[in-house]
Amino acid sequence: MDKLRLGIIGMGNMGSGHLGYIQSGECPRVEVTAFADIAPEKLKRTMEKIPSAAAFDSADDLIKSGLADAVLIAVPHYDHPTIAVKAFEHGLHVLTEKPAGVYTRQVREMNDAANKSGKCFGIMFNQRTNPIYAKAREIVRRGQLGDTKRLVWIVTNWYRTQAYYDSGSWRATWNGEGGGVLLNQAPHNLDLWQWIFGMPKRIRAFCAVGKYHKIGVEDDVTIYGEYENGATATFITTTGEAPGSNRLEISGTKGKLVLEDGKLKWWRLKEDERLTCALCKNGFVWPESFYEEFTAPEPDGHPEILNNFADHILDGAPLLAPGEEGLNSLSISNAAYLSSWTDGWAEIPVAEELFEEHLAELCRGEKVTKRPPLVSEPAEKLTERWRVRW
Repeated sequence: MDKLRLGIIGMGNMGSGHLGYIQSGECPRVEVTAFADIAPEKLKRTMEKIPSAAAFDSADDLIKSGLADAVLIAVPHYDHPTIAVKAFEHGLHVLTEKPAGVYTRQVREMNDAANKSGKCFGIMFNQRTNPIYAKAREIVRRGQLGDTKRLVWIVTNWYRTQAYYDSGSWRATWNGEGGGVLLNQAPHNLDLWQWIFGMPKRIRAFCAVGKYHKIGVEDDVTIYGEYENGATATFITTTGEAPGSNRLEISGTKGKLVLEDGKLKWWRLKEDERLTCALCKNGFVWPESFYEEFTAPEPDGHPEILNNFADHILDGAPLLAPGEEGLNSLSISNAAYLSSWTDGWAEIPVAEELFEEHLAELCRGEKVTKRPPLVSEPAEKLTERWRVRW
């Protein structure tokens, strides 16, 4: 097989954006042979763009058609696991948009289906392709920071206007998206948090609903996490602050990293701070350190993830963003919601039954106002919309 035959499920902004960069030649080993959407106008528009591909008005029909080796899922969050499981059952590889799903039990079932099928499972965590984040992960995971102490991430530059939330009645609803900034914008950051620093054991969070917008889900969040080794993490995000910041600071017993303004700054201690603290006879000595700095061009993350997905299937290349790892960031956001709802600590793994009870109650009590969609962001801005903003 020289090329991966791909079916795209969901031809909204995300699906159309993926089609656009494939058609522009950025994924030479991928050929779009089919696409599906339940909206006739989206099918018609896509047929005009790529008449050589087969059009389907349901995901099931595309999956059963035999015209694709893999599917790229770009539909509302709740449907990611359902469609993925169906695709795995029919022997297809799956690349899904983030988040993996809305609640962890649903995603665990998707992961089980992936493992049972033996097919490739990837997730569109495009920010993993950024060399700055990859370098930070390498330093931490190789122990070059020593024992980890603290992660602090202020990522408040996911700004959105009220018009954004008014662009569809499904947006910023428990029934439509399953949450707000934690489920829509922050999954990239939550993934990088755990990818670099590891998974916390428990979460205490404060999720402010409609603090800056007329919405019924959270648009401002502060999370505090604790680790088995005593390390801590603080994560702050919002869609209501401008100009906002994106600063990630990670400290350990052998130094500190700061990721900001497209740079990774590394202060390396010449001696482990714990030794200095225990053995030094002077109470006001600062451990000696030396400084390094890294910069690198930011790649176009979406086609990079798809290219890696195709290379994995065609050649066995290591997968950069395995789909099963989507459970990790979702576990953090589920725990954050549960902590906020119950006004207490939430353990990881999450108490799934309790989480689903709270979510179901919110969905039942939600009043969704049907409104005509506004003109949404052009698909051509996909990369701009989801790139790392420093």
